[in-house]
Amino acid sequence: MARNFDLLASYWTLAGATQPHTEREYSNFEFKDRVAAAARAGFTGVGIWHADLEHTLQKHSLKEMKQILDDHGIQHIELEFLGDFFLDGEKKFQSDITKKMLLEAAEAFDAHHVKVGSFEKTDCPMSKLIDAFGELCREGADHGTLIGWELMPFCDIDSVEKAVALVKGAGESNGGICLDLWHIAKLKIPYEKVARMPRKYITSIEINDGTRECSWSLHEDTINHRLFCGEGEFEPKRFVSAMLKAGYDGPWGIEVLNLVARGWSLAKLASHSFNTTIAQFPGQGKQRLRENQKPRKQRRSSAR
Repeated sequence: MARNFDLLASYWTLAGATQPHTEREYSNFEFKDRVAAAARAGFTGVGIWHADLEHTLQKHSLKEMKQILDDHGIQHIELEFLGDFFLDGEKKFQSDITKKMLLEAAEAFDAHHVKVGSFEKTDCPMSKLIDAFGELCREGADHGTLIGWELMPFCDIDSVEKAVALVKGAGESNGGICLDLWHIAKLKIPYEKVARMPRKYITSIEINDGTRECSWSLHEDTINHRLFCGEGEFEPKRFVSAMLKAGYDGPWGIEVLNLVARGWSLAKLASHSFNTTIAQFPGQGKQRLRENQKPRKQRRSSAR
């Protein structure tokens, strides 16, 4: 009997015409429509970004959002993103506002996890990161959710060794690391090394695809040039195999930020992201995709 895998449509994959890291991070697609499209495509999980949550709450209550999720059979919720909680001053003040919103939503939705971290290197001492992460995990436990720090090349936690040290130092059972294949590939971390991480330290996994090298900046690459699974050079099927052998049995996110795909219809985004992702798993069979469904790889000679 073929094994079933739970796929989670991470926020950016179905967000549509957004602009990451600007004031226009909320989706142009209605929340209910995104949830319905994800469910029709086969997803059992969805992701919600903090700016989109704030925007959606202008129209729906947390209770109404939870009902929409339940009505469409969505079982796994990812909430993101919380940064700066380990800093001081105004950044910490603003982070605490976002934290309150995300943790309240996590409890209302019975969320799988809240994704946290940083998009820049802060040179914050590891001891302070560990203390702040541990405190945040304890707050997360009070709201019934996991807290996952996302390992990224941009932030202070940019290696397997640092990730393990952070989680081990915090010592909280609901704290762990969110693994995104894009970041792992860009950090040139061998998949076998990632698979040797203690299973209990892995909160969630996201997969996607891309190019190993590019002529534009890493920031430009991450927000505009990610590819769907099987359409680049990352070998997501090999990564999935390694993590399955390591015992990972949680939901699998698909996170693609692609300039071309932002112009697609919601239905096309949902079906293409599901089909290309599920094809990376054993026993699922190779999905047949029309050539015109695939986002064109941007040429490496220019950023756009």
